[in-house]
Amino acid sequence: MGLDFAIDELYATGWSPLDTRDCERHDDGRPFPSLARVEQEFAAAGFPLKVRHVQLFDCYRAEWQDGTGQPAGAVVGRTASEAAVFALSQMRRATASVSAVATV
Repeated sequence: MGLDFAIDELYATGWSPLDTRDCERHDDGRPFPSLARVEQEFAAAGFPLKVRHVQLFDCYRAEWQDGTGQPAGAVVGRTASEAAVFALSQMRRATASVSAVATV
């Protein structure tokens, strides 16, 4: 996948780098949220996030739960940042879909 793809997906959800607090910069100059910022955004949305290293496959898994503790989603990446940023994009897409259905 790559960090480039994860950042593209995050920007596609409407995430804006207007507030660059706790952001890092990609090699191409685009800001993206740090792991700490991603964790804060998940917490604000009511989803606990865990990012862990999976030694067997030498990758990182980001997983989050809903308010009842049930699994709500999971992604993998080569680095913790990649997994976290991609997880944030997926969580934002899922919550936007739920919000759109709820307003119909």
